[in-house]
Amino acid sequence: MALVVFLRGVNVGGHRTFRPAALARELPHLDVVNIGAAGTFVVRSTVARTELRAELECRLPFATEIMICEGREIAALLARDDFAGQPAHRDIVRFASLLARRPRGAPRLPLSLPPTGRWELQLVAREGRFLVGRYRRQMKAISHLGALDKLFGVPVTTRNWNTLGAIVKVLEG
Repeated sequence: MALVVFLRGVNVGGHRTFRPAALARELPHLDVVNIGAAGTFVVRSTVARTELRAELECRLPFATEIMICEGREIAALLARDDFAGQPAHRDIVRFASLLARRPRGAPRLPLSLPPTGRWELQLVAREGRFLVGRYRRQMKAISHLGALDKLFGVPVTTRNWNTLGAIVKVLEG
C-alpha cells in the first residue's frame, strides 16, 4: 500500500524552504518519489505511518504539519466526477485540500467564498479528509484557502488537481 505525504506550508514565499528532491534521495529504503516543490511525496515501500512521520520529522530542517494518506484515496478522488457541469477555464484552478484529521463539525457543501457576490473559491465536494474545489487565479484566493483551517477547525493543505494527477501516474507506474 503506497502512502502519499503532504507537507503543509513549505517552500512558499521563501518560508520554510528545503529541497524536496534531496529529501527523497535521502530515503532510498522507502522508495520515495518527489512530486514538485511543495512537499508532496509518494512512498512506495510498505512502512507504518508513525515510522514514516518520525523519519521525515528528523530529516526536515523545521517543524511542519505532515499529512499522510493512502495512494488509493487519491486515485479514488480523481476517479470521481466532482467537476461535472463545471467547464475547465484557464482562469479557474481546480484543487484538492487534505484535512489533517476529520473535523468535529464542518460547513455544508457546496460552499462559496466570499458567501455573497462573485465567488473567489468554491468547495464542491468532500470525500473523507479531502475537500475538492476550484478558485479563481487571483491573489484573494490565497486568503480564502487560508480560511479553510478556521472553517473546518483543523489544519489544511492544498494541492493543484494536476499534482494529484501526477501522484496517480506514479502510483500506476
